Amino acid sequence: MKKIITFVLTAAMLFGMTSAFALDEGEARTVIGADITEAQKAIVYKTFGIDKGSVKELTVTNAEERQYLDGVVDSSVIGTHSISCIYIKILAEGKGLDVTTSNISWCSKDMYRNALSTAGIDDAKVVVTSPIQGISGTAALTGVYKAYEDITGKKLDSTAKLAGTQELVTTAQLADEIGSTDAVTIVNELKEILGETKNMSDDELRAEIKRLADENNISLKDGEVNQLISLTRQLEKLDTDQLKAKVEQFQSTAKKLAGAKDKVSKFAASFGEFMQSVGSFFSGLFGGEK
Repeated sequence: MKKIITFVLTAAMLFGMTSAFALDEGEARTVIGADITEAQKAIVYKTFGIDKGSVKELTVTNAEERQYLDGVVDSSVIGTHSISCIYIKILAEGKGLDVTTSNISWCSKDMYRNALSTAGIDDAKVVVTSPIQGISGTAALTGVYKAYEDITGKKLDSTAKLAGTQELVTTAQLADEIGSTDAVTIVNELKEILGETKNMSDDELRAEIKRLADENNISLKDGEVNQLISLTRQLEKLDTDQLKAKVEQFQSTAKKLAGAKDKVSKFAASFGEFMQSVGSFFSGLFGGEK
């Protein structure tokens, strides 16, 4: 009986310890869209899971958002108001990027993760949200850039920031046509061969993009190929070896997470079966008494 109780308690502790080991580290900031109301701000902080005033709060305006988005995305997508908000907390080196979104309609977590890494942000917890539904989320990168620079006291490379923004927008636009997974896949495939594309003509690069698309069963229109050529040329201005290493790290982490989830799922199933057997044992033990 003592062994059964000990096992049950130990298993419960293991499940409970998951969040304990995921404690965030380092400084944090919030960046609030300049055009939301106080009531909406309260909703935003609830989504962040923190109290207003617990971390330094910054504000981002529509003019600041346009600094990176003008010429990269249609003006109608940018809008005239700053609504999206972000929370960022720096994590210990090697922790990677933990991104979550809420009420963001256009940009996925993987798109943000890749774009932020391109811009030079690698180890952080980031929450992107809006107090209203249907926000594209493209302007949120401006808030992350601003917060990260405020925390570190250092400016991110301007070329890297523009490249990160272009990557987010291009991937989101592609996702509208070919789906989020395929859009992220083709962009990452290109990031892995930037050392080679530097020496390619546009025609050679076009052929290479089509080859990569065929290998991954992705169908691209001519306009979409042109978008990828433009993005590739922008990414080539950065440290291409570093970008390749980051993609490989993401892929490795994704595989590990998938394996971990599978193990947890199997353990949970086994634990459920064990609890059923414990229940049956006690049912038989006490139910048999007269």
